[in-house]
Amino acid sequence: MRTVRSVSFVIALLLIVAGLALASCGGGTQESGSKVGDMDALQAALEADGFTVQEGKLETFDVIAMYDAGLVPSCYGNNAQAPYMCYKLPKAPGQTTNNTISDAPINPDNQGLWADYRLRPDEAIVFVGKTPPECSYFSYRSYLAVRYYPEEGQARRVFGSLGDAANMLTVSSEGTPGGAGGEAFEKYTVFITTADKGIDQRVRDALAAAGFSMNIVNTDVIPSGLVKMGLDAEDDTFTFLHRLAFFADEQAGEDYMGSAQGTVFRLTPDDDTQLDPFDVPELRVRGTGDTSELDLMGALEELRQAILTEYSDLQATDLKTDIWCLQGYDAIQEKTDALGDNNDTVYFRSEQFTLGDDPQEFLIVYGVNHTAMGKSTYNNFSIYGAEVMNGIAGSDNSALAGSAKEYLPDNPAAQYLYVCKVARDAGGNPDVVVVPTGPGAYGIPLDEQIFLGYRAYIEQATKTGPFWFELLYDRAIKFTP
Repeated sequence: MRTVRSVSFVIALLLIVAGLALASCGGGTQESGSKVGDMDALQAALEADGFTVQEGKLETFDVIAMYDAGLVPSCYGNNAQAPYMCYKLPKAPGQTTNNTISDAPINPDNQGLWADYRLRPDEAIVFVGKTPPECSYFSYRSYLAVRYYPEEGQARRVFGSLGDAANMLTVSSEGTPGGAGGEAFEKYTVFITTADKGIDQRVRDALAAAGFSMNIVNTDVIPSGLVKMGLDAEDDTFTFLHRLAFFADEQAGEDYMGSAQGTVFRLTPDDDTQLDPFDVPELRVRGTGDTSELDLMGALEELRQAILTEYSDLQATDLKTDIWCLQGYDAIQEKTDALGDNNDTVYFRSEQFTLGDDPQEFLIVYGVNHTAMGKSTYNNFSIYGAEVMNGIAGSDNSALAGSAKEYLPDNPAAQYLYVCKVARDAGGNPDVVVVPTGPGAYGIPLDEQIFLGYRAYIEQATKTGPFWFELLYDRAIKFTP
């Protein structure tokens, strides 16, 4: 059977190569002088190699809308200012067990597609499409979504990353071939998600036959030693996130998010495959040893005193900040929820509090602008309802730049610090971050507990998240009458 498949595959490749030589781009994506192949030829090559090819989507996932529709149990600590896209895939051939999450009830066009999915150890997912328009950050990464725990007799969410994300500094694309430096935005790229080296190579062979350069191909490894693959109810489910943040052109960003991106294939081999699983991938190492941000501790204390002086007629309560999420590998071992972690950032969070609508009840969020200090590519904070972890509002380093100078006009360190007011009503001040009460999970009721989440994404020198202990933690003070 294997020999027959190999012969038919070679014949098909010869026909494909001949077809590519005669046709300019046909129904595919090939461009003159580019290293992007033909999608029709790719599908033909995959089918000739014995894969069943099913089409899915890479599409926006509105977690708050999903929660309000009763389709997910929480909002997973979503970054309020950074939208998400995910794969939506059909079941594998012959799969009878349902997966756990689908947006079909609110997006009828997605009937039969799942935002999480079970995978055989010999399957692959392939995405071919363009990276997003210019933005502060983007990345791609697969996750362990839900795991069944036999000792508990139930399945629980893990939502843990399965390795480093491919981000705008590391992705292989037309503009950044082989992950080299260059222009990563709006460039063709290819992602293969699989647990098996042999399957990865077969897909790469099909891509090459269809005219794709290997310099734009990324392998998103599922480390089979950490997961339980298969199509039964007690097997793990997986998901894939495409993260984005702060588009340079808001309209271009809306257009990108408003439609399905590229082409997504689910590939299932028809023959018996001798498995050759990938090892757990190495991680990029956090930290540079640069602790210069900690030298701002004195200036940060001075800023705190200036804030307290400004609002000395009100009662002040400092909100303690702690490390929030660690990494997916921790969650898998500890059998806990990583909330869709990303190794490209650090996560801090405040203690919980309530926020009323009295004009004299508000927060002052302050801290170091980690991006101004060169410790991140962007940093921000989001405001969450504690009950469902819905991120609804926030601010980022760009909007906060220079905001501390009002409080420390004579301190040169003020350029590296920030201050932001958070309230239920802006009172006409466009710089105030407003916390709405609704509708639904797009707001937080007055009597519900709230917390702040802080992120700092990608240190340029390491191309991953900074090391927690090389940063000064962001802070907040709650003021009440």
